Amino acid sequence: MIRDGAHMASSDEEKEAVYRFRYDVYVEEMGRYGDIADHANRRFREPEDDTARIFYAAADGQVVATSRFNWGGDAPFSDRLVDHYRLAPFLDEIPPEAMAVGERGMVKPDLRGSSIFWELGEKSQAFVGEKRVQLIFGACEPHLLSRYVGQGSRTFAAKNINSPDSGYLIPIVNVIEDVDYLRRIGSPSAEATRDWGDEKRIPECIERLLSDEGNVISQRLVDSGLYLGEVSHALEDLNENQVSALEGLTNDEVIGVLDKSNIIHCEPGDHVIKKGGTARNMFVILEGHVEVRDEGALLGVFSPGDVFGAAAFLLERPRVVDMYAATPCRILSLSERTIRKAIDSDAHGAAHLMLNIAKILCLRLLQTR
Repeated sequence: MIRDGAHMASSDEEKEAVYRFRYDVYVEEMGRYGDIADHANRRFREPEDDTARIFYAAADGQVVATSRFNWGGDAPFSDRLVDHYRLAPFLDEIPPEAMAVGERGMVKPDLRGSSIFWELGEKSQAFVGEKRVQLIFGACEPHLLSRYVGQGSRTFAAKNINSPDSGYLIPIVNVIEDVDYLRRIGSPSAEATRDWGDEKRIPECIERLLSDEGNVISQRLVDSGLYLGEVSHALEDLNENQVSALEGLTNDEVIGVLDKSNIIHCEPGDHVIKKGGTARNMFVILEGHVEVRDEGALLGVFSPGDVFGAAAFLLERPRVVDMYAATPCRILSLSERTIRKAIDSDAHGAAHLMLNIAKILCLRLLQTR
């Protein structure tokens, strides 16, 4: 029986309903995992499900949201989880029962943006508190990073995830009992997280393991002047035939455009944009080069100053090509929500930004003639 509300799946019927819901979202909506999904039965199940705690929320007898936790106290982490989430350095120093990996979080399309995933999170949070889990690992797409960072997640890995099925993901970790950190960054999770006071069990090695903050610089966690300097310095050396996406904007307008953005360090081969993906954020290349490919064919190479991802943003359609880092590079990931908010509330700055993007796209067309 599928129970309305939020629960941890305990019956085969509940788990099967989750697997079918995953198929609807991942395979049909997002076009992922087609090589490993069970198409005959319209379900998506993985080996990690055998030992996982599967959570779901349902309404009118139908699953509308789900997530999965693999806890180190239940079974050893699979090789895929260790590799995907860069767990090896942590497992060398922290007991596995103090760690969990959260995956396969998804919500029915018409409920995205509602409170349903928070309600589901409260159910999984009860499990985390009961087991005194200290670290929860996960990953997110670049366009969602600012949201997770604002809630308290931290980047830490020197290398991001490249998967033919899941795409380009950034590993993140939550240090559950570090309430001081949550309060320092103004996370809404701070008040919902229990403060254990002197009984906090934050592993001593965490500060060292997270000291480099990975290969991402998040605007939400860096001094605004330093962050602006990083971006401006990278774009000020463009040649005379190039246009900067930020050209003509005032200092305040630039700061507004960069709100909730991230600078991501990419390695050659990183699959930054996957054709068919539903994200609509735009990217600006700060350093290095990015290849444009379709069905494996090389269509072009973008250089510092170039903008990509604009078609999905402007047309509000899925991604139309694949984008790969051709060299070590740094790319600026702009927040779709921030830019759309600027269009509604800051017409002058938004007009300059859109004009600059139009110029960049026009110059690109002229160069291909």
